[in-house]
Formats: sequence, C-alpha cells, structure tokens
Amino acid sequence: MKKFLLIDDHAIVRSGIKFWLSAEYNPSEIDEAENGKEATQKIRDNDYDLLLLDIHMPETNTLDLLKSILNTKPNSKVLIFSMNSEGMYAKRFLKAGAVGFVSKDAPIEELKKAVNLSLNNRKYFSDKLIDSILNEKSGEENNNPFLKLSDREFEITGFLLEGKSLGEISQLLNIHNSTTGTYKGRIFEKLKIENVFQLNELAVLYDIKK
Repeated sequence: MKKFLLIDDHAIVRSGIKFWLSAEYNPSEIDEAENGKEATQKIRDNDYDLLLLDIHMPETNTLDLLKSILNTKPNSKVLIFSMNSEGMYAKRFLKAGAVGFVSKDAPIEELKKAVNLSLNNRKYFSDKLIDSILNEKSGEENNNPFLKLSDREFEITGFLLEGKSLGEISQLLNIHNSTTGTYKGRIFEKLKIENVFQLNELAVLYDIKK
C-alpha cells in the first residue's frame, strides 16, 4: 500500500488530488497538511512513499521546508506540484532535492507520469525543463541574473512577479515590512533594475515568467 502526504494550503486542491490518488493507487493512505508546521509534524511521525508539495503557503518558506524534510528523512521523495512558473522555480527546487516539478495546469497524464517515476526512484523533467538544463550546460544560460539571488531573495522575487505588495509579502512570510523592503532593494541591485515593471520584463526575457 502506498502512503502519500499532500502539502497545500488550498483544501479544494488537496481534495481533488486525494480523489485522484485514491482511484489510481488503490489501496493507499493519503494524509494532508496545509502548512509547513503541520507537514513537519506528520513527516516526523510517518514514513511516506511520496510527498506532493506546493510552493507558496502562508508562513512557510518552502525551500527551507524541503531541506528540512530531507534532513529529517533523507530518503523522502518530494514532488513539487504548483501553479508557479516552472522556469522560475523548477531548477532551484530540483537542486535542493525535489524529484520533480509538475504544474497544476498540466494534463493529468503528466502528473501520473511524474508520480509513477517518483515512486520508482526516478526524477521527472518536462521537455521544456530538459531543454533549459541542456542550454545551461552548454553555457547559454550562464548570464542569467536570477541565478545570483539567494533562496529568500528568489522567493520574494516570485511574490513580486505575482503582483503582491510589500505588506502582503511580509504577512505571507511573517517578517517585518522593513525586512521585505531591504530584500527588495537587494534584488533590484543584483538584477540591475529600478522597478517592478523592469523586473517583469527581465523575467520574460529569461523565461522566468510567461
């Protein structure tokens, strides 16, 4: 029997994936967590065949959560399942130890393929991601300025690209507005830009955002 943990702050998403997993992998046991704190406790108390992890959840630094999961249970298989841009996040999460990245708007067959590969100790890469990795290895992406950002800067960049205000980001990450403002300044300095409009243009240029 397969055992899964769904980590997502949207109950309707968890419900839909739980229904699909229950039908696809019968019998199976499926637990749920709506934030990092809940997920951490369940992972300490259980061993899972696969964890499906969303990227943005309130008061949760998902990259830190992923690293914590793998530190606590090194053999854990974590599949990122998110609405966030694959170009923006996939390589960073794969580098941190995830076994794959699937967009929530991908066909169900794509999710099925990713889950099956993950359960069989293989990694899942979309065709687009494979092309991007090959380009990077050939030196075509070495000048990507987004690679200069720290994990926290990268996370805040994602929120800025979603159109969130400094106040909203501060609330989501449970940090002071002044701290968020400092991070924003560092991001703009590293990317050599002056405003969010230029950030969006740069993100489109480097296929970080469609």
